[in-house]
Amino acid sequence: MSDEFDVEFIRDDDRNTLVLVRGLTPAFANGLRRAMVADVPTLSIDTVRMVQNSSVMFDEMIGLRLGLVPLTTPDDFEIGDTVTLALDVEGPATAYSGDIESSDPDVQPADENIPIIELKENPSGENQRIELEAEAVLERGSDHVKQSGGVAVGYRHLQQVSVVGDTGEFDDEEPNILRGVIETEDGELLHTDEFGNDLTQKYPGKELDVEDVPGAFVFHVETDGSMSAQELVLRGIDSIESRADELRDKVAA
Repeated sequence: MSDEFDVEFIRDDDRNTLVLVRGLTPAFANGLRRAMVADVPTLSIDTVRMVQNSSVMFDEMIGLRLGLVPLTTPDDFEIGDTVTLALDVEGPATAYSGDIESSDPDVQPADENIPIIELKENPSGENQRIELEAEAVLERGSDHVKQSGGVAVGYRHLQQVSVVGDTGEFDDEEPNILRGVIETEDGELLHTDEFGNDLTQKYPGKELDVEDVPGAFVFHVETDGSMSAQELVLRGIDSIESRADELRDKVAA
């Protein structure tokens, strides 16, 4: 494996990114994927103290829904750190994730429109109400899936496409489906969804040669909003580096 990596962000949205990394072995590529899914810690609601719940839903069910609300996670927190949250909504209304109040301005629901429960009017005429306090804790996805910020993390080999020649005049042109990112002979990087994942749409009437580019992998990373996709990639790399340093110290001891 190369001592240096060439990293290029092909598509970089806040929660969805495509990043090309050259100089990796397959084992290291899979290690980076696993680090982004299981090693990068996020904040998630872990403990709920119910003050009042006159809704039709059990406390435990509300706590489960709260635990699945993604929270923004600053990078200066350490494993086990907690943040206090509160929710107080009276019906008739729907309690949304945006109604959650945080003791830390840097820790907020990643989405404001996640429905938690619909509160109505009881047969007695009293409005249903939910009031609670909760604690969010910083843990890793390896401890619980709700702590994983990477909702979809995968990778493919970068594939290079070169034109061999023209197809025969009477050859049937069947679809040539390819997914992911390709590299043209000119070194241009193209996502195959730009031409419907069908190479015959990009190179009509051409005979093509497709091969994997050695040591080059394209990662597709999508997050739940607890951090940006680019930040998840960088934190995953930091996690691998810290584990390597820890192993080096133990071997040297």
